Amino acid sequence: MSTNPPVIPRTGIGIDVHAFAAEDQPQPLWLGGLFWEGERGLSGHSDGDPVAHAAADALFSACGVGDLGTHFGTDRPEYAGASGVTLLAEAARIVRAHGFEIGNIAVQFVANRPKFGPRREESQRVLSDAAGAPVSVTATTSDGLGFTGRGEGISAVATALVYPAG
Repeated sequence: MSTNPPVIPRTGIGIDVHAFAAEDQPQPLWLGGLFWEGERGLSGHSDGDPVAHAAADALFSACGVGDLGTHFGTDRPEYAGASGVTLLAEAARIVRAHGFEIGNIAVQFVANRPKFGPRREESQRVLSDAAGAPVSVTATTSDGLGFTGRGEGISAVATALVYPAG
């Protein structure tokens, strides 16, 4: 009788924070893989999308293959201005190249705006397509507390579940 060892899933966590861009250096807002017309954008080396970045970091954490800075850091000029969706897709490729498959990713971001509910499904679809696995996104406020409550930026935290492929 042959017994296969159990498949042990691994979890990871990713956190990303971006400040709003200075008023005299406006940026477009990219959040959850979507462009938000008329909203103040975030500063960052890439597009500043904390939702996509936290999701990618959670994948790297789950697999023990470094972090966002390891793979897409500010010392990598080819990622200047890169889309968070592109980074998430590349993170998923790296994770799979290391012998893992992605179960799911869950992200929650903290911000006063934009109002996320009406575009949740669209965001989840874009991010899930990039990751090749289900991505869920939720949003909350911090009831006026901290830098997000003061409207200084947006933070996101993500978890990812991966398992050995094959």
